[in-house]
Amino acid sequence: MIAENIARIKSTLPDGVKLVAVSKLKPVEDILEAYRAGQRAFGENYATELRDKAAMLPKDIEWHFIGHLQGKQLKYYMPFVSMIHGVDSIEHLEEVERAAEKVGRTVDVLLQVHVAQEETKFGFAPEDLDEPHELAQLALPHVRVRGMMGMASNTGDEERVKADFRAVKHFFDSLKSLAFSDKPWFDTISMGMSHDYPTAIAEGSTLVRIGSGIFGPRDYSTSKK
Repeated sequence: MIAENIARIKSTLPDGVKLVAVSKLKPVEDILEAYRAGQRAFGENYATELRDKAAMLPKDIEWHFIGHLQGKQLKYYMPFVSMIHGVDSIEHLEEVERAAEKVGRTVDVLLQVHVAQEETKFGFAPEDLDEPHELAQLALPHVRVRGMMGMASNTGDEERVKADFRAVKHFFDSLKSLAFSDKPWFDTISMGMSHDYPTAIAEGSTLVRIGSGIFGPRDYSTSKK
């Protein structure tokens, strides 16, 4: 079923849109089934779970950390992570820089902007990104800012969801123009999950994070940090 789900989802993705399979709380066997179906990019939310799975699974997997960033846990995945989503403050950018320097790597990150109605979601406040001079002036030789990440409001109001995704795209375009115009690698807009990824793509997403649509429902009683 996992292989069939991946094939079905990939058939709906336009050229240039990347699929990250969100494998948090799913067993290694499920990830291997997805891997055998050709999927290589996987997203995890919990630092130690990511560390443990990476040790057991093929080394050519591209791991994305998509959970809330905590500086003390960067050490668990910094040696191998491909991209860190959800960097939501200058302080977190600087923490990633220090951790990446320690292991001698340059790590790709996405800046998360808070556009949803829920206050529980994380991200830069929109007003922090309207004048991105501080971002542009940061010295971060071990961090490569690849673009933006955002989550839409958890609502059945599709117009609100569209508006949230448009806002993320607006901030991407603004930052590209004002702070990253000379950085050709600033090219990623991560938005859209199992329930709303077609809308996200229509509004400009270049990377979608799909979990239950591939692996089925999760048992959150087994969650680990």
